[in-house]
Amino acid sequence: MNRRMSSRSVSLTSTFLLLAAGGAAACDNDEYVDEGFYCADADGVVVDEDYCDDDYNGGGGTGFFIWHSSGYSRGYPVGHRLPAGGSKFAYNDAASRSKFGLPSSGKISNGTVKTSVVGKGGSGSGKSSSKSGG
Repeated sequence: MNRRMSSRSVSLTSTFLLLAAGGAAACDNDEYVDEGFYCADADGVVVDEDYCDDDYNGGGGTGFFIWHSSGYSRGYPVGHRLPAGGSKFAYNDAASRSKFGLPSSGKISNGTVKTSVVGKGGSGSGKSSSKSGG
């Protein structure tokens, strides 16, 4: 006796397979990416890293941000405009610092590179190591 699958069964099976394939693809996105960090102004011009140190008496102020991108390499000097495509967060945003495996306060050297696992919720958490540029 031949029994045909109803269109509802076929639809549910197809949906399940698509969801399973999407989940498997997301798990395969664990690539190691170097992310570079710089202290810069709102326009992405590198400034002395002391301005992004909330523990520094003369530094830390509004208008300074920690810029980051996988496209940033080490060695950009003070006064250099960072390449397009980066993102920024306030230098004193402890939650964002922690998200990228940086110390929650204090100075971050310009050119610091963090290597972290991507694809685990986009948090940058997981395996990480840091190398300081300079």
